[in-house]
Amino acid sequence: MGDQKFQRKNYSTPRHPWEKERIDFEHELLVKYGLKSKRELWREEAILSNFRAQARNLQAKIRYDDPLAKKQFHLLLSKLDKLNLLGENATLDDILSLNLENILDRRLQTVVYQQNLASTMKQARQLIVHRHIKVDGRVTTIPGMFVEKEFEDKIYYSEKSPFADENHPIRTVIAGMAKDENEENQNVDENQKNEGEKSE
Repeated sequence: MGDQKFQRKNYSTPRHPWEKERIDFEHELLVKYGLKSKRELWREEAILSNFRAQARNLQAKIRYDDPLAKKQFHLLLSKLDKLNLLGENATLDDILSLNLENILDRRLQTVVYQQNLASTMKQARQLIVHRHIKVDGRVTTIPGMFVEKEFEDKIYYSEKSPFADENHPIRTVIAGMAKDENEENQNVDENQKNEGEKSE
C-alpha cells in the first residue's frame, strides 16, 4: 500500500457569497451551458484566472526583454492555440481579454451541442455521461473535458449507441432544429444585406 492520495480543490468559492449581480450572472451561465452545479463554473473561472495571472506576470517581464519570459509566453500561446481559445499571433492583451464564456465554449458538452449531436445542452451532457459520444475513437464520459482543436472534427456517436442510426427519432428532431436555425440565420443575413443596400 502506498500513501493515501488527497485530491486538492481545483476551484475557489466566491469571497462574498451573497452578491446579487454575481448570483444572477452565474445562474444565467448555468442555464445557458447546462452545468450541473456552480462548482463546475468556479472550476472554469479558476482556469481562466490562471491564464490571466500568467499573462500579467509575463507582461512585466517581457518589457525587460527577459528571454525566459518570451519562451514562457510562446508556450502559453501554443497551449491556448491547441485549445482553440486564441490564434498563434495573439498578444498578451488578447489573453487578458478572454472571458468565462470563451472557456465554457471549449467544454465537450458545449461542442457536442454546437455540432448538432444533441438538441439541448442538458441532452448533450446526458449523451456524454451515458457513453453515447466518442472523441477520436474513444468513449468519453466527462462533459467538462476541454476539446482540443485537432479533435473538434473527431466527435461522433458511438457505434454501439442507438443514436448512431440516422433514422432515430431524436436524430430527426435535431436535424429539423439545425435546418430551422440555418434558415433563420439566412433570413437575418438577407435582411441585413437589404438594409445595407437601402442605406446606400
